Amino acid sequence: MSELGFSTRAVHAGYEPDPQTGAVNVPIYASSTFAQDGVGGMRGGYEYARTGNPTRTALEANLAALELGDYGRAFASGMAATDCALRALLRPGDHLVIPDDAYGGTFRLIDKVFSQWGIEHSPAHIADLDAVRAAIRPNTKLIWIETPTNPLLSIGDISALAEIAHEAGAKLVVDNTFATPYLQQPLTLGADIVLHSTTKYLGGHSDVVGGALITNDAELDKAFGFLQNGAGAVPGPFDAYLTMRGIKTLAVRMERHCDNAQVIAEFLEGHPAISEVIYPGLPSHPGYEVAQKQMRRGGGMISVRLAGGREAALKFCSRTEIFTLAESLGGVESLIEHPGAMTHASTEGSELEVPADLVRLSVGIEDIADLLADVEQALI
Repeated sequence: MSELGFSTRAVHAGYEPDPQTGAVNVPIYASSTFAQDGVGGMRGGYEYARTGNPTRTALEANLAALELGDYGRAFASGMAATDCALRALLRPGDHLVIPDDAYGGTFRLIDKVFSQWGIEHSPAHIADLDAVRAAIRPNTKLIWIETPTNPLLSIGDISALAEIAHEAGAKLVVDNTFATPYLQQPLTLGADIVLHSTTKYLGGHSDVVGGALITNDAELDKAFGFLQNGAGAVPGPFDAYLTMRGIKTLAVRMERHCDNAQVIAEFLEGHPAISEVIYPGLPSHPGYEVAQKQMRRGGGMISVRLAGGREAALKFCSRTEIFTLAESLGGVESLIEHPGAMTHASTEGSELEVPADLVRLSVGIEDIADLLADVEQALI
């Protein structure tokens, strides 16, 4: 399906109408086990739902098609996918480079869990290629990036970072959660692995948790499949169904997310209560030119710094009426949060600690006039 357009792949990849019933949507195969024709004789290639499930298989094929990848694996959460990738690629004594503003959950897993097993890490500003090069050690096996990053929306040049990684004998993993495959396809730019928290834009409706790994490397996919089955952090069939249902409208949703975010970012850039607006779709963003090169549009996430500091940031978060104060992002509804006290609390006191005056907005698909009015009244 790689020759078809994105929206066509999003709607159709991974499943064709059931030849027996004509069901247009993939069925929810709510079975933990599958009958065998004799010992070891699997009728449809399935034996036990942790190892494989037809609904999950459809989702995995769909995810691979969206990223123009050969292989896709679905997981119970984005962190389960992160854990699988780290386990597959690293061994005691290895080193990886991470963003200096990485997602708090990723940092916590690496800093608090994998460090216990002899895995070393160094933060680097991914927009600074020289800084990334300087962070590489002889035992570096992995460069792990987000672009845009969470929550400071830094932009990394995927093609250049892939070259740096490969010159060092390392792999490049790109967490593509913020951009989505609609806006950016890292495998086509040289990345080895793409990771998603499908909880966010792919599911799109704040009603399901999931994760994914996509690659073109058969050996890597084999390793992911072994850990997926062995560790068992797999999505249930209903979760897979909900994620696939959400993906069907990804393209149209992302256009509206981007439309709304662009207008709000431009409005906030001139507001006296805001000291800095961080949005890749604004020419003032330091990564604007790279974003223009590798992203279709600026995305639905905005971060801002409040001129009044932490107290002003907390007040802003408490005053919105349409923007809901909540963690997560990427749903159809608009959300607001204070990263330092919420999603990134685990970075406090570390090199990755986020500014106390920072507020993150996940701009939804509501009417833009209502969203603008809400932001304006919350900043009075």
